[in-house]
Amino acid sequence: MDEIDWNSRLIGIKGTRGVGKTTFLLQYAKENFGTDRSCLYINMNNFYFTECTMFEFAQRFSENGGKTLLIDQVFKYPNWSEELKLCHDKIPGLKIVFTGSSAMRLKEENPVLYGLVDSYYLRGFSYREYLNLMSSNEFGAYTLKEILDNHEEIATQICSKTDPLRYFENYLQHGFYPFFLEKRNFNETLVKTMNLMIESDIFFLKQVELSYYQKIRKLLYLLANSSGPINISQLSAGINTSRATVMNYIKYLKDARLINMLYPENEDFPKKPALIYLHNSNLIYPLVREIDEQNVLETFFYNVLYKDNMLNVGLKNSHFLVNSEYNFRIEKENIKGKINPDFYYARQGITVGSDNCIPLWLFGFLY
Repeated sequence: MDEIDWNSRLIGIKGTRGVGKTTFLLQYAKENFGTDRSCLYINMNNFYFTECTMFEFAQRFSENGGKTLLIDQVFKYPNWSEELKLCHDKIPGLKIVFTGSSAMRLKEENPVLYGLVDSYYLRGFSYREYLNLMSSNEFGAYTLKEILDNHEEIATQICSKTDPLRYFENYLQHGFYPFFLEKRNFNETLVKTMNLMIESDIFFLKQVELSYYQKIRKLLYLLANSSGPINISQLSAGINTSRATVMNYIKYLKDARLINMLYPENEDFPKKPALIYLHNSNLIYPLVREIDEQNVLETFFYNVLYKDNMLNVGLKNSHFLVNSEYNFRIEKENIKGKINPDFYYARQGITVGSDNCIPLWLFGFLY
């Protein structure tokens, strides 16, 4: 919440299904308004909005003293961009905070709302947030530069209060999505969530015909179980569609935050990515037939860095080039070999590093 400029009149909160967008809105209302009726939460899934327009409701709310309107699932409403702009232009005394899918188009890619909306992305739990919850601590976040320059001191301070390795494996398996706190089967819930992400974030927003539903589900499964460079021709044959359509589907999966694409430096979509990772390590366990620990660790590293950094294919013998400056190798415990002074090593299984060898878990403190 601290990252958001709450003075803005139109605030959009994007995020994947299951990361807690509804909880975020309700928490904001509780902490800032309590029982004050000038703030109201509404969900556009309500059947009431099949008859009443968003603008009509917002106008009546404002006329009755409303100041802040929290709108959940805004993308389920037809012409939501135009209605939000109408509210912004015609009701100057009303602040609107709305949530929607990670695949929603806002800001530059949305000409209707361009220059009007401040957009933010709500992510799943970082390892820092998970560790704070599990160990009853209040550790703060660090920038990448702070970790690279001071990782020994930072890790030593954290380890003086808890054992970060004790919780790390559990986080990799089920710590990213907040519903791990609920008393239900995590993987079963995650599979349902993934299917809903495909149905809502891809088919509803991208207006893809439902007849292609199984093709996209199969593509996600094939990508999750492939290793090494991506072979578009094999994927095309695997789901019986054209290479161009495969690339479009891959982009849809990325927009839905189900996968991440890794490119060589100075390349991007629509070119073929060099590698594809699942969006976060939790997705690996219900999707992948044989779990590869190295892939889990690289997936974690990509996920925690991509928010504020640019990741590309690394130089020879490194996995990632970060911000066109830092080459990283992601290593399991007890890997022996010559240390390259030009690389950083993010290493699993160590509590405190030294020089250019940094504990992998510490990168979970980037947000």
